[in-house]
Amino acid sequence: MALPSTSKQRTTLIAWGFLAPALTLLSLSVLVPALMALVISFTQTGLDVTEPLKFIGLTNFQRLLGDPMFYQVLCTTLIYLFGVVPPIVIGALTLAVLVNRILPGVHILRAAFYTPVLVSIVVAAIAFRWLYAENGLINGWLGALFGQGFIPIDFLTNPFLALPSVMLVTLWKGLGYYMVIFLGGLQGIPTELYEAAELDGSEGWRKHVDITLPLLRPYVTLVAVISAIAATKVFEEVFLMTQGGPADSTRTLVYYVYDQAFAELEISYACTVGLALFLLVLLLTAIRLAFGGERSLI
Repeated sequence: MALPSTSKQRTTLIAWGFLAPALTLLSLSVLVPALMALVISFTQTGLDVTEPLKFIGLTNFQRLLGDPMFYQVLCTTLIYLFGVVPPIVIGALTLAVLVNRILPGVHILRAAFYTPVLVSIVVAAIAFRWLYAENGLINGWLGALFGQGFIPIDFLTNPFLALPSVMLVTLWKGLGYYMVIFLGGLQGIPTELYEAAELDGSEGWRKHVDITLPLLRPYVTLVAVISAIAATKVFEEVFLMTQGGPADSTRTLVYYVYDQAFAELEISYACTVGLALFLLVLLLTAIRLAFGGERSLI
């Protein structure tokens, strides 16, 4: 039975009333600053907000297209993305399958895998920086294993090792979070499907290929997209562990925005680079919409 029009209007007004505080906070903290950054990208301005904005048109965008450092940090960001997302998807799914069993102490195992999510990224980055140090725990163990002839590995000062070392922190921090998402999907799959698959001769890892992966496609899409967006916006790990070095090998888009805004005081150009980052995230979202299908979760 359809509701009267007055009841529908009242229900709509109540709904908007509940949404109003969140929408107001979201507008003040996200939408308004985003629009201001878009306007500033067409101007030349510094940190002094009392100065009138000087409109310069597309000059900042022309500078962006001709900036070799922008292309370098964009490449580094994409390497970070492709270096983090596949291991996160595969690793989190593997952990979810592992803990989705009736085993003694499985709850403790789930808690252990999820514990890194609860650790502050600042604490994690500082801890890993100590682990990676020349006289840190990893080099200490390797030195004890290989003897006095062992040369300490410069994890954070070698341009070829710094970025993978930072990636490892993101993986360690995020695997448990995405494991929980996959675990929720796995527990929604009826056990009768696995029993029927076993009757058809699908056993072991084969039943996960035949049953688990097709039914978890929306979850795989979700994890891949949100982890990719998080990877494009990585900042804390880089800032606390390498400061974008050595030789700019770990300088990402977000760190480049920070560097331009607060080190070079190029606020308008930083907003332009931030707009490029927004377009990259928008592209990832469009890919999710294109390949997510009707069964996507977001």
